[in-house]
Amino acid sequence: MIHWRLSSILLMVLLSISLIAPACSAQQADEMIAPVCSAQQADEKLKVVCTTSVLQDPVQFIGGEKVEAISVADPTMCPHLQADILPNRLQLNREFIRTADLFVAYGDNNDVSYNMPAVNDFMKANGYGNVTWVESAAPGAGWNTPEKSKALAAEVKGWLVAEDPANQDYYEQRYVEYVKTFDAAGPTAEEREQLGQTEVIVMFWQKDPVENWLGMKVVNFFAPEFVMNGTKTPAKLVDDINANPEKYRNVKYVIENMQSTELAKGVEEALKDKGINAKRVIFTNFPGSVPDTTTMADVLKYNKLLVLEQERTPAAAETTPAGAVAILAGLAAGSLAAAGKRRR
Repeated sequence: MIHWRLSSILLMVLLSISLIAPACSAQQADEMIAPVCSAQQADEKLKVVCTTSVLQDPVQFIGGEKVEAISVADPTMCPHLQADILPNRLQLNREFIRTADLFVAYGDNNDVSYNMPAVNDFMKANGYGNVTWVESAAPGAGWNTPEKSKALAAEVKGWLVAEDPANQDYYEQRYVEYVKTFDAAGPTAEEREQLGQTEVIVMFWQKDPVENWLGMKVVNFFAPEFVMNGTKTPAKLVDDINANPEKYRNVKYVIENMQSTELAKGVEEALKDKGINAKRVIFTNFPGSVPDTTTMADVLKYNKLLVLEQERTPAAAETTPAGAVAILAGLAAGSLAAAGKRRR
């Protein structure tokens, strides 16, 4: 009898559950599952392919833990000489590129001529589909001053928000933090006074930051042959030094650009032949091109310190050779590549 009663109660419970269950709609069931799905999605980072480290830096910093970014181009090499190495760099990041959510480009001549076509061809050859690029609205503006880097960062923030609006507040906060990193890069009042009294010869790509950000006195500049119809080549600058040595009498530095190979060695030698003891220093344009230049703010600070006279401390003496070796290695690689390939 007791066994019969227990069976009856169990049957009633099962019937009650079966009657109540339909009242739980499909929509409610979806809502119950949704938090689990959202948590899984939240763990997935936005994958961003950047043409250069100039974009990878702000993308990764502003994106923070929400983003993973890579750079297609090698930051140590001249953009015109990267065609031979890009396929290998793309292959090494094959899976990342295949599954990337966003492709971003600065959109200057180097991107349009080399980096973007390399990615497009890679995607097509592997059957990964077509690339939709997001590009800077001002590809001719440059990035190697604090203000220009901040302007580019604002664009980057907009790209991330457009792709991932759910994390807009996070990106906004990270952007503010990124902009603040440039405050320490700029010259102090004391440094600016010193730099303002320093005469230099500078490579064309570095003329704007040297003249308008650091405030140095640019006596003349030089450029590759394909710039300004070949009127500002190092050879023509050497001719001017020989013809007008007094014009260059107080030049203290010859500022080279790392990614443009060794253009100014002959300029330095011409000055020394005239008794002008100018020192050749090598600025860089790209984060990651020399040690301790992870960000663009690091790059600007690094360049600034090269032309500031400071007493060498033991710590500085130990760290300086590492940067010098990296620069010389990059220049040597560019020079070797240039020897086997005509620059466009």
